[in-house]
Amino acid sequence: MPLVLTLKKQTSIPLEVDSIRMETVRSQTLDEIRATPIHYGNKTPPLNEFFEVTGSAAEDSEMIWNGDCSKVKLIGTGLRSGRVIVHGNVGMHCGAEMRGGELIVHGNAADWLGAEMHGGRIHIHGDAGHLVGAVYRGGRKGMTGGEILIDGNAGNEIGNTMRRGLIAIRGQAGDAVGFNLIAGTILIFGAAGIRPGAGMRRGTIGLLGPERAPQMLPTFRAAGRFHPVFLQIYLRHLKQLGFAVPEECFSMVCERHCGDFLEFGKGEILVRAS
Repeated sequence: MPLVLTLKKQTSIPLEVDSIRMETVRSQTLDEIRATPIHYGNKTPPLNEFFEVTGSAAEDSEMIWNGDCSKVKLIGTGLRSGRVIVHGNVGMHCGAEMRGGELIVHGNAADWLGAEMHGGRIHIHGDAGHLVGAVYRGGRKGMTGGEILIDGNAGNEIGNTMRRGLIAIRGQAGDAVGFNLIAGTILIFGAAGIRPGAGMRRGTIGLLGPERAPQMLPTFRAAGRFHPVFLQIYLRHLKQLGFAVPEECFSMVCERHCGDFLEFGKGEILVRAS
């Protein structure tokens, strides 16, 4: 039986629950979990003031959050193993600095999803905010491993300063996809905003939607058309994970743009050819 945390009341002040970690709750009693302090403004009330706590994660390493947790920050932060499932929306920093395990959200996610993530997998069955898999301000590297799958749309600066890993977005993405990308792969299956790949050094950005791609920055150079065989490996992998990959993507031809030549110029943006 999993550990189940059900939101009892809504609040306009965000709750920060980074103290509720899988590695800790596995060995705690229900009373200890209920008494765990969380952040609520300038107060640290016990968890059971806002959540009903039942079950146990000791055997199956599974934690379930129920309710509209759009004001609950840091769910699944630092996760190393096990599974966290959210039935509802989640707040900022969900899955930040994850190192392993799986985080599934049956709802929408706010900004900084999977920020500076190191491993594991996040699957959002809804939309996500800005700065998915991004670096925190003042940091050196964003996402350095793992996978983030988003079934809906996402905001600006997806994969900002990303170093390694995979981000796949089934819907639309905002401006500056792959901003300062160091390496890694970002695949967008819907429309994308302006300035994709600005400042990217290496890595791959795939703009694979049927919509017309945004204008490339002048620091990118067209490098012809081809059928990217390596991309089929990613697409088959995504399909095996239950991610809805359009069938036409398996046979598409892509236009390749190399850049950003303000940096190393070793990155590439693949645009689905019309």
